[in-house]
Amino acid sequence: LVFGIILTALSLAWGLFGAPAERLQGDSVRILFIHVPAAWLGMGGWTAIAVASLTELVWRHPLAGIAARAIALPGALFTAICLVTGSIWGRPTWGTWWVWDARLTSELILLFLYIGYLSLYYSIHDERKAAKASSLLAIVGAVNVPIIYFSVKWWNTLHQGATITVSKAPSIEQTMLIALLLMTAAFWLYAFAVIFTRVNQRSLIDESHTDWVQQILRGRGQA
Repeated sequence: LVFGIILTALSLAWGLFGAPAERLQGDSVRILFIHVPAAWLGMGGWTAIAVASLTELVWRHPLAGIAARAIALPGALFTAICLVTGSIWGRPTWGTWWVWDARLTSELILLFLYIGYLSLYYSIHDERKAAKASSLLAIVGAVNVPIIYFSVKWWNTLHQGATITVSKAPSIEQTMLIALLLMTAAFWLYAFAVIFTRVNQRSLIDESHTDWVQQILRGRGQA
């Protein structure tokens, strides 16, 4: 968490003052240093939830379910950040706060999926049924992730295409690329800190009756 916060501050400073303005968009492009990493985390978070949910359903691993639900809240947060910053960026670039563009619409659906996943789990009193229902939603909803990614290729959209791909060299200025990658690492560090903390807390609650948790509690009490 500490490394994530420090790296976020450094990356923001680099993006705001070290990276150059874009030729056509000017300084408004600097919002990409928050918008793009948030979008990647939102998509990556749902992918991780789907994989963990599949593991929970098939192999009945309790930690997989705990991890899936721990990822959901920070994943929803970053998806919301992506949508808000994208809207702010779109106002000077497109002349409007929102368009029903394929990329924007599919990203909005992702936020609704996160909200639906959390709402579904916590609205069912039977924990096994809640886990099964939310896991099925996560797996089915995973089809939206490739739709988000490929939407700019499949449809004629206002949203620009990818500037960083695995098939060719990045079409972005080097200092901007470094700042973008550092901010992505910073966001991931923060997300991991939140997720691991939530997994740890939930595990202690679920296993509160076991000897190993009682030993931990006794140790903390003595400390």
